[in-house]
Amino acid sequence: MVKAIVGANWGDEGKGKITDVLAQNSDVVIRFQGGANAGHTIVNEYGKFALHQLPSGVFNSNVTNIIGNGVAFSVENFVKEMKELKDRGVPEPKILISDRAQIVMPYHVAFDCYEEERLGKNSFGSTKSGIAPFYSDKYSKIGFQINELYDDIDYLKEKIARTLEVKNATLKNLYNKPPISVDEIFNKLMEYRDALAPYVADTFTFLHDACKDGKNILLEGQLGSLKDTDFGIYPMVTSSNTIAGYGAVGAGGIPPYEIKDIVTVVKAYSSAVGAGEFVSEIFGEEADELRRRGGDGGEFGATTGRPRRMGWLDLVATRYGCRVQGATQVAFTVLDVLGYLDEIPVCVGYELDGEEIDYFPSTTKLKRCKPILKKLPGWKCDISGIKNYEDLPENCRNYIEFAEKEIGVPITMVSNGPAREDIIYR
Repeated sequence: MVKAIVGANWGDEGKGKITDVLAQNSDVVIRFQGGANAGHTIVNEYGKFALHQLPSGVFNSNVTNIIGNGVAFSVENFVKEMKELKDRGVPEPKILISDRAQIVMPYHVAFDCYEEERLGKNSFGSTKSGIAPFYSDKYSKIGFQINELYDDIDYLKEKIARTLEVKNATLKNLYNKPPISVDEIFNKLMEYRDALAPYVADTFTFLHDACKDGKNILLEGQLGSLKDTDFGIYPMVTSSNTIAGYGAVGAGGIPPYEIKDIVTVVKAYSSAVGAGEFVSEIFGEEADELRRRGGDGGEFGATTGRPRRMGWLDLVATRYGCRVQGATQVAFTVLDVLGYLDEIPVCVGYELDGEEIDYFPSTTKLKRCKPILKKLPGWKCDISGIKNYEDLPENCRNYIEFAEKEIGVPITMVSNGPAREDIIYR
């Protein structure tokens, strides 16, 4: 059976923890898109980790972890994260890297920084991880697949030279930066070849056999619906498809009909990193208080360390995000954070040009939307440590059930703390 774990909103919903929990009963965990531009925070018996490149199944010795062909693969981040696991006493995980995955090149990171600098106040709020230049090159057919490092070296050198003609012209004429040499890039790719050799595999065949054998396969998405290239708040989106449907492609060619279950992760309040529309956003002391209390150690980007933008639970955006994903169930996270509030505002609709709407519009209209808030009574206590749903305070259960009704998808898991065991099943 294939199950996908994806985000309903702007990312940072807590997918890493949910993947870590569900990986315990899985045979394979796959990262299927995105790159090292976002992190999945996991707390378990080994400590607290922010994974950027590795699948969140690496803490389970029974799991084969795959980095799929849809990932923007940063070799440096992979090596760094593997070393951190080893240094902190985590048993060496089983990892396969698709030989069709493409590599984030050093110049992708540089171009990402140069372009944000050039755009100035009109920048996209990029994490400067090279993601947009990477996907641009992938679809311009000048990217480097990992399999190319192990075959015709003369052809590889020719391809580097052709690619650098374009890159160096851009560096000189647009960014006024020094050129890159063929030898510099070739030598770097040879370093990558040696570092990756133990892990590179034909993951397409591996996954075909795993599906045929009835293995439990978990697809792990990065970011959320509202950052999807097609269905998100374009252009302030990521450069890959964050939806479960893309998992069939990005994970390694799994037949789409094999994805039977789509667990969509929803945060009990909203947060976002980077620019773009955020209708339920709050500011000032109200936002600072929620940010300080949020997550495990506060709401700051796992990759950038930037303070996240904060807001109340946006049920309009969440309902849309779950529909885009094709959600079959919802995992509701960081509910414990809200225990300090007497009343908890939730966004139940938008006002667009004086008219009330209950749907999530395209970006040009979204810019003009204002939130319609409803206040629900708080529960004013600490709910961490509770294991049974019936033991939650009545107002807390009411909050969950109100959200569930508005979203239209069953909430089957409630996370009430950062650790693996802080989870309530309904």
